[in-house]
Amino acid sequence: LRVLNCPNDYLTGFEFKKLLTNVYLLRGDVYVFYDQSQLHILNNAYSELTDAGTEKITVSGEVVPSYMVRHIKNIGLSHLEGVGLLELAKETLEGVMNAEKALTEKYKKGGLMAFLLKLETHLSPTNTNQTKTVKAILDQLEGIKDSGKTKLIPLGRGYEIEALESPVDDEKTLKYLNIYKKDLGKFFGMDKDLLDKLEEKDMEQAMMKLYTSCLKPIFRNIEEHLTILFFGKNSGLRLKFRHNLLDFVGMKTKTEIAYNLVRTSIAVPDDAREMLGFKRLNTEESSKLYISKDLVGLDRLEDVLKSSLKGGDEDG
Repeated sequence: LRVLNCPNDYLTGFEFKKLLTNVYLLRGDVYVFYDQSQLHILNNAYSELTDAGTEKITVSGEVVPSYMVRHIKNIGLSHLEGVGLLELAKETLEGVMNAEKALTEKYKKGGLMAFLLKLETHLSPTNTNQTKTVKAILDQLEGIKDSGKTKLIPLGRGYEIEALESPVDDEKTLKYLNIYKKDLGKFFGMDKDLLDKLEEKDMEQAMMKLYTSCLKPIFRNIEEHLTILFFGKNSGLRLKFRHNLLDFVGMKTKTEIAYNLVRTSIAVPDDAREMLGFKRLNTEESSKLYISKDLVGLDRLEDVLKSSLKGGDEDG
C-alpha cells in the first residue's frame, strides 16, 4: 500500500496509475518495474519468448530479472504483443487514406474533364471554326498537369455544361470514414452502437455496461500482474483496486439509492451521507440501522406495533 500510494520520487499514486493506464491503452502493453522499494514504468522495453517458454524482457540490450518486471498486455492475436489505440488509429488512418485516395483519384481526373460539353448544333468535321474551337478546349484540358490547378475556359454563346454522374459512389466511400467507431468498440470489448442506444434510453444502464465490458477487464488485468509483481506467483494474496460504481450514476439516482439503503437497513444514515458527498455526523443516531415498519412481515406487524406503542407509553 505504501508503494502504491507513493510509487517513486517523481510520481504520486494517482499520477502513476493514470500514466500506467494511458500507456497501456495507447501502446497496448506496459512494462512495470519494481525494485522492492519503488515502482517505475519502463520505456523502450522489448520482450521475447525463450525456448523454455519463459518471457525474456530487455531494455537497451540488458536483461531485466523476471521477478522485477511485469509485462501487462491488452492481448490481440499474439501472446506477447498487445494492441493499443495507436495501432488501431494507424489501421483506421490507412483505411481512411485508401478511401480518400479513391476520391482524390476521381477528382484529380475531374475538374472540367468531369463535365460534358453540349453544343446546340451537330459537330461537323467540315466546319473549320467549330473544329478549331473544340480543339482549343481539348488542348487546354490536356495541358492541365497539376491536379490542384483550376482552369477557366470561356465559352461562346450556345454552349452549356452539364455534370457527368461520377462512377465512384462518394456516399459509400465516405461512410468508411466512420468505421473507427465500431473498431473502437471492439477494442474496448463492447458494441458501440448498443452503448449509444443505451445512453439515449438509460444513462445508468449505459455506464454499467461500460464498466462491465470495458473497465472491469482492464482493472482485473492490472490487478493480477501487480499481485504477482508484489507477492509472487504462489502467495495466495490478491491485490484489488477500489472503485465506486456509484460514480457512474447521476445525483438524482444516487439520492434514491442512498434513501433505499437506509430504509432497508442495509446502510446507516452516515453511510448515505458519505455516498452523497457529505461528512459523516458520527453520532449515535446516525450510526444506527433503521428499518421501515412496512418492511416487517405481515404476520409480525401487529406484535411490532404493540411493542412500539408499549415502549412509547413507558417512555412517557
